[in-house]
Amino acid sequence: MNGVRRPAPRTLRGRLSLVALLTAALLMLVLTVAFNSVARHRLQHQADDELRTRAAAVATTVDTRGTAVRVLESANDALLDANVWIYSGPHLLEQPPAAGELTRLTDALARRGGQRCVTATVQRPLRLCSQPVPGAKSRATVVTALDLSPYRSSADTLLTGSLALDALMLACTYALTRLAVGRALRPVRTMTDQATQWSAVASEERFGSIRHPAELARLGGSLDALLDRIRTLLRSERRLTGELSHELRTPLSRIVAELDWWQARPRTAAQTRATHRVIADAAESMRTICDTLLDDARDSTLTAPGTTEVLPVLRALAEVPYAPRHLTITADGPHLVAEVPPALLERIVSPILANACRYAVTTVTVRAHQASDGVRLDIVDDGPGVPPLFASRLFEPGRRADPGDGHGGAGLGLPLARRLARSAGGEVTYDSEHAPGARFVVSLPAG
Repeated sequence: MNGVRRPAPRTLRGRLSLVALLTAALLMLVLTVAFNSVARHRLQHQADDELRTRAAAVATTVDTRGTAVRVLESANDALLDANVWIYSGPHLLEQPPAAGELTRLTDALARRGGQRCVTATVQRPLRLCSQPVPGAKSRATVVTALDLSPYRSSADTLLTGSLALDALMLACTYALTRLAVGRALRPVRTMTDQATQWSAVASEERFGSIRHPAELARLGGSLDALLDRIRTLLRSERRLTGELSHELRTPLSRIVAELDWWQARPRTAAQTRATHRVIADAAESMRTICDTLLDDARDSTLTAPGTTEVLPVLRALAEVPYAPRHLTITADGPHLVAEVPPALLERIVSPILANACRYAVTTVTVRAHQASDGVRLDIVDDGPGVPPLFASRLFEPGRRADPGDGHGGAGLGLPLARRLARSAGGEVTYDSEHAPGARFVVSLPAG
């Protein structure tokens, strides 16, 4: 059978306030009990002092110098006789009028002798004290009684007042604790809202630049690290989306162009089959592009076992519709091998070659040769080249030297080529000393 869950505050402020309330209640209970115990003891001590003072006053009227105890008369005899019993040994000499049952209690005190005090209830609470009166030849005992009702009333009043004060203090404690905790947690709530807002827009704002107490500083550091990871993930997502869009544009354009050409006028069966092959090749290229970029996004090992002959891949890339007439591809031997998968080599070279073909005036030259550190590909065109002021930002994602140059592009091709080359242990660089035109160098490990 499942146990019943106890209701608990849902907020941290409510829980802390409840803990403070329970702690204060326990502390006040202990203090109230202790205070009222001390107060009752003090009131009883005052009653005993009052009884002893009265007994001492009565003792001055008792003559114990002879063989018999005598009670002398005094001016305040009626006042002294109120609630006073005088004994000679165990024998009662005087008692107040209408003593009744109290005489039995005073008899017991007189027989026990000595200075003693007891509390009894006979219609009302009473305090009785016995006081010996020493003498040369005889001894007497004075027993006095005092009504404790006023003292009990004072003790009850103190108890009621302390309980009321406790209730007021507990209410104030709970309210002040909620207020203090709420104010203390307000920066946490503010930081949470800011972190939510910053994470949604991948903002560069961070909590480390704001001064906080030590506890909030640690929280801010954790939130900053989390925001950095979220920002990295958002950037990776945007980069992957942009790169997929950029790389899929060329094969998709081929598919659209083939379909437009095929629908322009009736085609023979051979022409239709040729169109189907072009579309199938473009679709396969799209699938290869998606697989390559997704594997890289998952941190997969793009340099899987196996190598690639460079020349066949370069010749396949040269068959683009926008290639100039004078596109020259040369290699130091037909079996120059790079230690990268074919799909990766294609994705590294394709954006660079596409840019060279777009901006070349008449000639594009691609030369593959063996270098001391692996395989090197030089891609050279006779176009306008890269403006010197833009060369330092050439490989930044989303950057273009002249967005209004009439060529479509998002500025993602060259950053993608460099990133993929580095993932395979290679590099893509731009030769700023080359003129006229532009020269890019792709370095890859040799197979």
